[in-house]
Parts: sequence; C-alpha cells; structure tokens
Amino acid sequence: MKFLPSLLAATALSAAALSPAFASQELAQKKACMGCHGIDNKIVGPAYKDVAKKYKGQKGIEAKLVEKVLKGGKGSWGEVPMPANSQVNEAEAKQLVSWILSLK
Repeated sequence: MKFLPSLLAATALSAAALSPAFASQELAQKKACMGCHGIDNKIVGPAYKDVAKKYKGQKGIEAKLVEKVLKGGKGSWGEVPMPANSQVNEAEAKQLVSWILSLK
C-alpha cells in the first residue's frame, strides 16, 4: 500500500504529459484565471470558447493576447478591465493563449 501515493502521482503526471489541454486547464486554475473566465460561460470576463471564436484565424493574435494576459487590458469585452497577471510568466501566458485559442 505504501506504493499507492507514488503510483497516483506518476499517473497524474503521465496524464498531464499526455494531455497538453489538461495541463493548460490546470495552469489556468492554478493561476486563478478560472475565477474570472469559464470555459463555456462568462463569469467576470468572457468564456474562453467565446475568446477562441472571436479571434479565430486572426494573424498575430497570439502575441497580442499574450501581452493582454501579462499586462491586462480594457475595452475588448466591455468596460470591466482585465488586470495584469504578475503571477503568470511569458511562457505560461503563451501556453494559456494557445490552449484558449484551440477551444471549440
């Protein structure tokens, strides 16, 4: 029985490694993004699927959204501003944006 925690930890790590989407959603939860954004529903900010739909196919949008995740912004989705996310580094912001834009 003492191997069970190690087995569970290894399984969780394997699942995250096999599923970039799972790892990205987990990152969004860890960085408190899901407090303001739902995948399918608006909370304070827009649903991630709505973001993906709005920006689908736009050239250079990834870099613009990474910048918005890092520095915050206002006006794209109404009057409520998105604050800067100092707890998110650039690599994490790229991972989050890539995941959000992949949602259907």
